[in-house]
Amino acid sequence: MPPPQDPPDPLSALRALCLALPDTTERLSHGEPAWFIRGKKTFVTYANHHHDTRLAFWCAAPPGAQEALIAEAPERYFRPPYVGHRGWLGVYLDVPGLDWAEIAELVEDAFRAVAPKTLLARLDAS
Repeated sequence: MPPPQDPPDPLSALRALCLALPDTTERLSHGEPAWFIRGKKTFVTYANHHHDTRLAFWCAAPPGAQEALIAEAPERYFRPPYVGHRGWLGVYLDVPGLDWAEIAELVEDAFRAVAPKTLLARLDAS
């Protein structure tokens, strides 16, 4: 279930979405909270002014999603440094009226883009 619209702490809301997925852990990566599948593969990274002056997160994305979402809403989405060339998507968290149901879908899509088939089967069974 997505957090309420405009939660007071976007990091806590994002953390709850990520950690609700199977075999997900959190640890710092490059000084920012990041979420990993089975402790190995990153699927979401929080970005709190480490590389920019904006509050955001970066996530794995299915092929074509990055380009489509940036073209549709450049005020909400961007191509993140370092991982953008691999199709990862940047999502601003400092814009008014965030749709947390949509963010929950982006987080699940990121998980699905990285997770092994056995975890996808577990996710689909729940």
